[in-house]
Amino acid sequence: MIPIEHQHVLKTLNKLLQGQYMGVHSYEQFIKNLDDSSPLRNRFITIQKDLKHHAALLSERIQQLHGTPATSEGVIGKIERNISQLLDHPKDEKDILKHAIKGENLYGIKMTEKLVRDELDSESLNLVHEILDKQRDHVDYLKSELH
Repeated sequence: MIPIEHQHVLKTLNKLLQGQYMGVHSYEQFIKNLDDSSPLRNRFITIQKDLKHHAALLSERIQQLHGTPATSEGVIGKIERNISQLLDHPKDEKDILKHAIKGENLYGIKMTEKLVRDELDSESLNLVHEILDKQRDHVDYLKSELH
């Protein structure tokens, strides 16, 4: 039996984990759309690797709290991704950068900050802050490439 105070933390951590999976899949699409000769391609692969690492860290924390980690972005995440793929086709590197910045800012950072407000124990919160710092670094890099 999972203690009641952990249940809420686990739910929040799993939502964050699903968000990391959404990011991994988004970068998969970006990487596919970038030309092999693009200098952005390797950087996007590195960012995707960071997101996979964040997912692993969140999964580990969920297991430490005796929870079961999510294994995908969930139904809502899949629907959002499919709609985005249908309506939003980045055409060039600038478009891809704009989409990546929007995804990192809106879904990666802002949603995470909103989700974790007063919702986590200190160890989980420290982990999330490390992830957010790395995502802010991603956004700074993406913005520098855009300008």
